[in-house]
Amino acid sequence: MALKVFDLACEHDHVFEGWFASQESYDDQRSQGMVRCPICHSDQITRRVSAPHLNVSHLRREAAPAAAADAAERSSSQGRAAVAAPSSDQLTRLQAEVLRQIRRIVRQSDDVGARFADEARRMHSGEIEERPIRGTASVEECRELAEDGISIMPIPDILDDDRLQ
Repeated sequence: MALKVFDLACEHDHVFEGWFASQESYDDQRSQGMVRCPICHSDQITRRVSAPHLNVSHLRREAAPAAAADAAERSSSQGRAAVAAPSSDQLTRLQAEVLRQIRRIVRQSDDVGARFADEARRMHSGEIEERPIRGTASVEECRELAEDGISIMPIPDILDDDRLQ
């Protein structure tokens, strides 16, 4: 059975591939909310324009020896090794893995809620042991923390599983 491969994107512009038995299968799964972004789990998915798949592997085989010779000549003449750029599929997988790791780190932090500014200040002064925390703070509290030399970083909802629910 030939599969349909669609370039998809969620409303946060995360791009990924979906493999379906047919256009109808994609439409059915999407209407049931079964097609989700692998990065943020959104079900607000749209199809992207994609190039048709062309079987040009024979052209790559013919071009590979010439390209390898050219790369070797360039690297030896410039004293550098040739490096291949990652494909868009590899970049998409890398993006998904980076976001999974960031989410894991966020989940492992202590959610102190509205006590965030107080907890950050107490850690900074040495009153309590440092640990990774997250929570909420007003604009004014954030400004005051920055003025006191306390580094903080906002966490977008997309990275905080607790706020996605």
